Amino acid sequence: MAITYNNLYMDVRKKLRTAGVEGATLEARELVCFAAGKDRNSLSRDGRLYVSGEVEEKTWALVQRRLDGEPVAYLIGEWEFYGMPLDISESVLIPRVDTEVLAEQAITWLQGRENCRVLDLCAGSGCVGLAVAKYVPSARVVLGELSEGALRICRQNVRRNSLSARVMPYQVDARQKPAAQLGEFDCIVSNPPYIPRGDIAGLDRSVREYEPMMALDGGEDGLDFYRDISAMWHDALRPAGRLYFEVGIGQADAVLRLMRSAGFGDIQVVEDTAGIPRVVFGTRCDEI
Repeated sequence: MAITYNNLYMDVRKKLRTAGVEGATLEARELVCFAAGKDRNSLSRDGRLYVSGEVEEKTWALVQRRLDGEPVAYLIGEWEFYGMPLDISESVLIPRVDTEVLAEQAITWLQGRENCRVLDLCAGSGCVGLAVAKYVPSARVVLGELSEGALRICRQNVRRNSLSARVMPYQVDARQKPAAQLGEFDCIVSNPPYIPRGDIAGLDRSVREYEPMMALDGGEDGLDFYRDISAMWHDALRPAGRLYFEVGIGQADAVLRLMRSAGFGDIQVVEDTAGIPRVVFGTRCDEI
């Protein structure tokens, strides 16, 4: 029996909701769009048109994979962050709305500054650094990432968002002292691995089985990267430069103490939209 795009979308949304998928409305739209080769506007415009059998079959195959645990961003190969389209693969974490708080805090501080240099450390897809480059036209950004697979995604996203003139992906190990050729930065932003190793087995299947382990595992207490970045990258900041971290639930106070002991001052904590302490940032001080 023939079905319209509107009806297919509503059927998919109902199926996802029944299965307890959060964000079923968004995910249903993305899956139908991807299966049909349409963007959101054309899906809305063509809502009363009938769907081909091939598109319907492809849609339900994607839905089944989603119900089996595969995240929708990996199914369709892209996701949106801070108003930017990004390529996504299983080499990188899927950008979350929580991380937009990190980007927003850095962008707000950097706006109006001339010729600023920014490092996105543990860049993953490059989402935070690219958002800074897009909304701070004077910024020159380095996307620092260790994983070769993630660096490929960074390069794709730099090109996709037409930011090649001001953004450079660079292979960097965040847990080692920075190479001299990297130079100094006005701002370092980082969303590092922060899941305590013992908690990984209890993560949702869509995270545990699909997202890259090296981007999740923060060591025994989840704080390994915060320790090393705070200590080793302090001098990569110019005087009065800032270090911004995203942190996990319950980690803000510990990260604040680590930053203070590494020589950062004026340390502040920012909550996300759910009231959870999500960003910790501080300013380079030269007296510890």
